[in-house]
Amino acid sequence: MDAHEIRNSYLAFLEKNGHTVIDRAPLVPRGDTSTLFNGSGMQSLLPYLLGDEHPAGKRLTDSQPCVRAQDIDDVGDNRHTTFFEMLGNWSLGDYFKETQIRQFFTFLVDVVGLDPSKIYVTCFIGDAANGIPRDDEAASIWATVFGERGISNGIAEIGSQADGDARGVKPGERIFFYDGGENWWSRGGSLEGTPIGDPCGPDSEVFYDFGPDKQDASYGLAHPASDGGQFMEIGNQVFMQYRRLDDGSFEELARRNVDFGGGLERIAAASVGSDDVFRISLLWPIIETLQTLSGRTYEDETASMRIIADHLRGATFLAVDGVRPSNKEQGYVMRRLLRRAIRLALSLGISENFFAGVVPVIADLYASDYPEVAASRDEVIAVLVKEENSFRRTLEGGLAALALYEGQTLTGVDVFRLSDTHGFPKELSVEEAYRLGIDVAPDWEASFAEALEEQRARSRGATRLGAAGLPGGAPA
Repeated sequence: MDAHEIRNSYLAFLEKNGHTVIDRAPLVPRGDTSTLFNGSGMQSLLPYLLGDEHPAGKRLTDSQPCVRAQDIDDVGDNRHTTFFEMLGNWSLGDYFKETQIRQFFTFLVDVVGLDPSKIYVTCFIGDAANGIPRDDEAASIWATVFGERGISNGIAEIGSQADGDARGVKPGERIFFYDGGENWWSRGGSLEGTPIGDPCGPDSEVFYDFGPDKQDASYGLAHPASDGGQFMEIGNQVFMQYRRLDDGSFEELARRNVDFGGGLERIAAASVGSDDVFRISLLWPIIETLQTLSGRTYEDETASMRIIADHLRGATFLAVDGVRPSNKEQGYVMRRLLRRAIRLALSLGISENFFAGVVPVIADLYASDYPEVAASRDEVIAVLVKEENSFRRTLEGGLAALALYEGQTLTGVDVFRLSDTHGFPKELSVEEAYRLGIDVAPDWEASFAEALEEQRARSRGATRLGAAGLPGGAPA
């Protein structure tokens, strides 16, 4: 199955199982200023996970485009992207662990066609200090599900990620218990980091095994929660049954919910047997276009092409949802994505404007499933091309000025000058300095902030002077 087929098959499968397909939320949250972007499918459903009744019922499903700008520095490897789609389904006080585990496993194996012997899962080990039990129920359900398919179903107690790095996976093991740093879901990322008032709970994560040759030994032995490469997480089933109180303790919610999120791109990668998400149908056409425009190959320019493809895909969807390049908030992130893509295109030898050749490819990949993409196609292309035209002039001057620092150490004051004089973004200055082999002062961020504040102080002084008139009381 390609990604398009997986997305539509998932929604059809869940709808057949009694779920209502709901509209996706916009990338910019409505009425929620705690975050710049929707970074998960559940974000817009938070009130309903806390007890409100959803107008569409107790069983919901969707495919939610997401942006996680915090992952920007990880893009370039084979699995991280700032923009991705999250397949989601929710039970709001309806079914719980048994139904959820079975329906997701059935979808992966019987609908998508994944090899069940390559699927591994994790469960929550429990936390005695907070009175939260070990999730033996989920582990037992998984053991039964694997056993019914004639697959090994051994259970192992791991603990932390570091424990797993040292221990690895033993023959016959399939189900692994991890602590609250790995198998507890909250918006804070862990059990201890759970925000006050938020719904949360133990989760059961699902991984696909791409084989021992994919494991980077520098991360230790292979196990599901390792960052080493053999295992890739493709779905997370959160059994959302707790809420954190003001005193930091946890209480059970009045009703138990299921919050499921599955990475479309990662499931599609598993479907084609590749651990590289950029080889799937939603990203590879962009890579092919970059190869044509640059005359270079993906194998020789892997990281640069991955970053450009990801950033332009994310910026395209942001533009569809009304974001425009600016120096503030969502617009700043969008501008950073675009400028990084342009800078890396130059390193590929793409010296001419190229957005007009790539953005239509991206839009066409989504137009059939997202009518808003088709409707805004021409406007989106125009917005992004305009930003490219503007920044290319800035980029040429900034790169020339930055090159003068070769053999020196770039300080925060230098970075500020490049920004103030040439309009060169601070992150881009530092990234490009590293690429050129220019040393960057460890405290550059602090000295940049000092230089920026000094300029603001001068500006405030000039403003007060202008308001009061010229020295000596003379009229302005």
